[in-house]
Amino acid sequence: MSGETILVADDDRAIRTVVSHALGRQGYEVRTTGNAATLWRWVSDGEGDLVVTDVVMPDGNGLDLIPQIRKIRPDLRVIAMSARNTLLTAIKATERGAFEYLPKPFDLTNLVDTVQRALKSQTEVPGDITPQTPDEEPMPLIGRSPAMQEVYRIIARLTGTDLSVLITGESGTGKELVARALHDYSRRKLRPFVAVNMAAIPRELIESELFGHEKGAFTGATSRKSGRFEIADGGTLFLDEIGDMPLEAQTRLLRVLQEGEYTMVGGRSPIKTDVRIVAATHRDLRQLVSQGLFREDLYYRLNVVPIRLPPLRERREDVPDLVRHFLAEAAENGLPLKTVTEAAMSRLMSHRWPGNVRELENLVRRLAALYAQDRIDQDIIEAELGESPSFAEEESAGTGGSESLHDAVHRHLTAYFDAHGNQLPAAGLHMRILREVERPLIEICLKATRGNQVRTAELLGLNRNTLRKKIRELDITVSRGGRDDE
Repeated sequence: MSGETILVADDDRAIRTVVSHALGRQGYEVRTTGNAATLWRWVSDGEGDLVVTDVVMPDGNGLDLIPQIRKIRPDLRVIAMSARNTLLTAIKATERGAFEYLPKPFDLTNLVDTVQRALKSQTEVPGDITPQTPDEEPMPLIGRSPAMQEVYRIIARLTGTDLSVLITGESGTGKELVARALHDYSRRKLRPFVAVNMAAIPRELIESELFGHEKGAFTGATSRKSGRFEIADGGTLFLDEIGDMPLEAQTRLLRVLQEGEYTMVGGRSPIKTDVRIVAATHRDLRQLVSQGLFREDLYYRLNVVPIRLPPLRERREDVPDLVRHFLAEAAENGLPLKTVTEAAMSRLMSHRWPGNVRELENLVRRLAALYAQDRIDQDIIEAELGESPSFAEEESAGTGGSESLHDAVHRHLTAYFDAHGNQLPAAGLHMRILREVERPLIEICLKATRGNQVRTAELLGLNRNTLRKKIRELDITVSRGGRDDE
């Protein structure tokens, strides 16, 4: 016998009988009542290990009772049930502290499972990962790993300078947080920090967005508009996804960095500017330079001080600190307070996190919002991570994975769009993707044919003149390992 006592309140005698029988078969002691007053008396007297209550009862509302129960007995779980199967009822039950909400009619197996989960859950046990306490000093960046310590050292050395910084790292590693830290701990901290995502601005509007425009500069320019350089004057301008900036805008940006002044679109008078440039990208700018997609002189202007942000899989020891931070943030935003067991944390630390810190943050928020348990255990983490392979599994797989080209492209494009949040990437995506695919395809085929362009054209199914044109456009070096039969 389990020994736990379940208090059941419902004015429908038939439901009380069915619920009592189902729970009794599991070994629970069940006490039933048809009114709210009796239930409140039992709870006030310290009776019961769990409450199952209907929302509507003759002498009161079960939802109104939940906050009162939680106030005097915060560890007592309450499962609400109702025939009013509306979204509003479910929301109210959650807001008032119900462990779970069951719409009638419900499956008895589901009820038993919910009761078992509720009794198993606890607010905290030794070894659980708990949220940060409010009195802990808020940190601009989270993590104590050696990889992050190196980032901190670079930021510290730059506090007294205005040097340009190029932050590189995969999507979701926190590049904007580093940019903000560079600003907040610099001499410019009292001036504006202005962030602009190059990938989120249509190509034809980038120059206007950065440098502003005069009235009448183009169709639709009905008034003068300040650009980001003007808004950020005296402060820091953060150019995110700089690798997506079109070449014509790169030329204007280089001129601003060289001369310290710019001209608005449609304007004639140069405007002096005093901004510190911090740029970021998840792309390999050196490769873009070699492909002719990014100006080499601009690259060196931006890359005065490089900062590489490590992916989360390279700083897995930071996962517990990050989880604690995100749990506290979720609670501050009105989500239920959660703790994470050691087993669950071990599973989180073994995951590869292709979406990095952003993916972890979204997972923690999902855990706080969707799960009734106050204590998140390994089974929940497994369910959330699904069949995603762990770090160890991916490492052991090496290059022998079975991922198809379609799946690889789909995964990369999904991550690319996710990195832009609710905004769309810059226009011209189709051509950019084709160039990304064409270059390695032609290079590998040329290598396989030892530089023979005739055979390469046949292999690719292209006209020889078309192949030559693509080699020139993509700036591909042809190394001939044998006679070229052109």
